Amino acid sequence: MMAMLFAVRIVEERTKFDQVPRLLKQDVADILVKDFGMPELVPGEFGGTADSTQ
Repeated sequence: MMAMLFAVRIVEERTKFDQVPRLLKQDVADILVKDFGMPELVPGEFGGTADSTQ
């Protein structure tokens, strides 16, 4: 539930990925990549294509 909240906030540009709590980052990354199809918002270390932490 919290991971989805953070994912939506990232898509809406209200939160940056580096502001996500450490324990939720992988879950948020999975939602952004698999459910929303937005790997450009996720750093490479979490399976995305972003060049740097956003």
